[in-house]
Amino acid sequence: MTRQKHTRDCDLDALSRIKSLAWLSAAELSALAEALEVGNFGRHEVICGESGLASEAHILLVGVACITCANSRRQRVTVSLLAPGPIPEFPALPSSQYRFQCEAYGECRVGSISWERVNEISPAASQMAMRAFHQNNLKHWYRLLLRGSSFLSLDLHERLRIALLDLCADFGIEDSRGMLLPISFSHRDLANLVGASRPRVTEQLARLERERMVIRQGRQFVVCVGQLGSQMGARLEHARVL
Repeated sequence: MTRQKHTRDCDLDALSRIKSLAWLSAAELSALAEALEVGNFGRHEVICGESGLASEAHILLVGVACITCANSRRQRVTVSLLAPGPIPEFPALPSSQYRFQCEAYGECRVGSISWERVNEISPAASQMAMRAFHQNNLKHWYRLLLRGSSFLSLDLHERLRIALLDLCADFGIEDSRGMLLPISFSHRDLANLVGASRPRVTEQLARLERERMVIRQGRQFVVCVGQLGSQMGARLEHARVL
């Protein structure tokens, strides 16, 4: 019983750290922690598939997860890396061959809850939760659009900058030199995010180092987000005008 209470207290602490759930009161957070069906997942283990993402609310409590899909060669690739918070929904279409699913990038702890149960926690919880999850979905879809849309005419160097800024927003730790990415993301994962080969991404990372926008620290990166962000803002504004 003591161990179970300690585990629930840890889950409650994890929930309280998620910014997108800050609208919940302390009592509602506690009720949510009690209502969650929680599971632990090892690296590369499937957390849920398309149908599961669409039918329930899922919250990544601890760790890093990823959304993967099957590409045209039927290889499974990473399209999004997830920090603790709501797991985005990727709609299951009858004719879709992509088979989106959420996997554990490392050791993860995930809580799931039905929308009916969310509605029972608080009269306002269901509406606010739907809004929070909807905004989270839009954020990830928008990022995919920026990294993959040919309409913006962004080359690989620019798409990689966007991906690094997104990772800094979700995982970055403030550093005197910029934002430290404490997780060692592989060049292969970065290549999947921007739709390129691993060797080409390695070349572009070396270029960013020469431009002093990225500093390598062992297997980690420090990203100079101020300079990188201002240049990308100017580039996207130019693309929008064109």
